[in-house]
Amino acid sequence: MHRGLKRGGKRYQEKEIYICKQRECQSTIGLPAPKDFRKSRNATIYSSTKLFMHRGLKRGGKRYQEKEIYICKQMLSSEPMMRENQTLCTTFIFVAFSSLGELQPVLFVVFLAIYTFTVLGNLVIIFLIWVSPSLHTPMYFFLTNLSFLEMCYITSVVPQLLVHLLVEPKTMSVSRCAAQMYIFTILGLTECCLLAAMAYDRFVAICYPLRYTLLMGPRVCLQLAVASWTIGMVVEIAQTTWIFTLPFCGTGKIQHFFCDIMPVVKLACVNTSHYEIVMFFLSVLFIMSPCLLILCSYARILIAILRMPSASGRYKAFSTCSSHLLVVSLFYGTALFTYLQPKAAHTPDTDKATALMYTVVTPALNPVIYTLRNKEVKGAFWRIARRHPLNQAA
Repeated sequence: MHRGLKRGGKRYQEKEIYICKQRECQSTIGLPAPKDFRKSRNATIYSSTKLFMHRGLKRGGKRYQEKEIYICKQMLSSEPMMRENQTLCTTFIFVAFSSLGELQPVLFVVFLAIYTFTVLGNLVIIFLIWVSPSLHTPMYFFLTNLSFLEMCYITSVVPQLLVHLLVEPKTMSVSRCAAQMYIFTILGLTECCLLAAMAYDRFVAICYPLRYTLLMGPRVCLQLAVASWTIGMVVEIAQTTWIFTLPFCGTGKIQHFFCDIMPVVKLACVNTSHYEIVMFFLSVLFIMSPCLLILCSYARILIAILRMPSASGRYKAFSTCSSHLLVVSLFYGTALFTYLQPKAAHTPDTDKATALMYTVVTPALNPVIYTLRNKEVKGAFWRIARRHPLNQAA
């Protein structure tokens, strides 16, 4: 054994691991080493165990053999060696709504209608704010950003879902999955920050009305919007890049309808407990921090509203915040439930249900909330509608 090989050398390590493999499968004894053996070696495993081999044991003795076979098994059953023996998957297969069978075409029609309504609704809001000088205020500047963001948010998920509802198998390459996760997570964190900026805008408008134009000038609004997008991009590009450095093994089946974080991480063939802890703290930091800022802003707003002498003033002040507060409740309720609940509480059905809420339902409700509950937006809509040639002819 090892005759002519220097202990600790690279060839010695290769020979050691190959003999371990031979001992594990007796039928391979005497066969030559495969040509690609050098590529599959794992010097790290050898380095971690060689200090305990052959020390204080007589070569050829019973205890020596037992110790050597035990270490061989430890090496072969270790996580890196098992990972080498598994096939890395380059394509993901989505389970999505396959269990519903013939109902998938019905879901296709439903999701297509919701997607079309959401995109058109947000485009209408952006158009109304753009053509109406009365809506050129900080509040509607942020609403324009939010409408554009929601339109991109639902577009990052639903078109691919519509395709998967009609085709089998529901596959996606790892690179396309990474691209979807990049876009989706960036938009999600950006929305968290943007909702906090909108809450700060309402706080200044109600608590400091005389200084509102000074504190919320065009430059400040632009800085808040740019900061929201920058935080979303920097944090989520780093996190998603980290996720896709993990090796993915096995069948590649994802119990979801898009590349969400937790279902993809579950496919990694390494221990991800450390990553999950880091991801939990990142979620707490970048989801809870804007949420706490929003709660503090609305606590101050509520105190200011209760101190107003007239009932009409209180109603007007509260009506300007109610739409934003409803959107915040919908978005943060599902986000907190998804990313801050314990790992044991995650099931495929609950994950898909909550994901539908924040990827499809919430973006679809936002145009309704900001038009039906906002008199200024409705007024701008009817003014433009009355100027339409068909109405003028009538």
